[in-house]
Amino acid sequence: MDALYDIPLLGLLLQFVAYIVVQFPLVAPIIVAAAVPIILGALCGFMNERSGVVNIGIEGMMLVAAFSAWWAASLTAQVIPVRGGPLGITPALLVGLAAGIGSACLLSVLHAWLSISLRADQIISGTIINLFAFGITGYLNLLVSQHAPRSGGQFGSLQLPGVITDLPVIDIVIESFVTVGPIALTMLISVFVLQFLLYRSRWGLRTRAVGEHPRAAETVGIDVIRLRYRNVILGGIFAGLAGAYLTIEFGDAFQSQMTNGRGFIALAALIFGRWTPVGSFLGALLFTASVGLERSIRIAPPPGELGSLLTAIPGEFYGALPYLITIIVLAGVVGRSVPPAADGQPYEREKRAT
Repeated sequence: MDALYDIPLLGLLLQFVAYIVVQFPLVAPIIVAAAVPIILGALCGFMNERSGVVNIGIEGMMLVAAFSAWWAASLTAQVIPVRGGPLGITPALLVGLAAGIGSACLLSVLHAWLSISLRADQIISGTIINLFAFGITGYLNLLVSQHAPRSGGQFGSLQLPGVITDLPVIDIVIESFVTVGPIALTMLISVFVLQFLLYRSRWGLRTRAVGEHPRAAETVGIDVIRLRYRNVILGGIFAGLAGAYLTIEFGDAFQSQMTNGRGFIALAALIFGRWTPVGSFLGALLFTASVGLERSIRIAPPPGELGSLLTAIPGEFYGALPYLITIIVLAGVVGRSVPPAADGQPYEREKRAT
């Protein structure tokens, strides 16, 4: 094996693979932490697009939710300074979480009204939400930052007994997906629950029917308009969780445009995952793998020529890598992934003959 390492290109490649294998237990939690808001955003898109409604406003919904959660938690913490309970839960954080989810759901109601009731162009509706979110959060953050409000804190991680966390092999999975905060735990549970419901429940059957052939679904008694409204609004819950995660679990502060394109990467993960929760989950982990790689190289670079090569690459390249991976993956997947047949098509009930 050592002789293979001496082959110029093949040797570097093998060293890189060995480095990834060795460092994986350390970077896996970083990859998952970075993927949580993307997965939640993809679940929002899943709820929308499986019902036949395109939503590119996920980015804006996440941004508004992030600001609302942080601001509400900060204001509440000034009135009710209480010590945290299990998972670091405090009244301030609960209020912040509710504010984040509520604000995203309000934007989902707006998107549903424009897209379903008014039958407006769904791309334009999502763009309006994004532009509104960038403007209003930037303005409000400028006003709020002048008063330097105290942080509302952040959720803690679930702590398990050492007997469980020290199990070989399983400890990586437990540390990455179980010893996390409540929003990340909710994400993990939601992925598998929605995957099951999509193919094993009446709601899933009706959702797929409305997304594929709404007129046929209407003829068998399914209220297409009502179901689309319900799913789009429920999708707002996941966008709200994604935004709240950024400011009251992953961090405890808000910065303008801090979503940084995660809403659009979530849509890419949704397409990569063929409009399924588990597929989107795997796609999001793929897109954020570069985040763990960058942290690993910065903290513990590999020895020898490989380490010199990787550390010589500018940090901006690693920052752009998730977007490059998104473009490359979509270039090979878009033509093969088939969206729901009625995705993006407004639905209008046929008028009854008098």
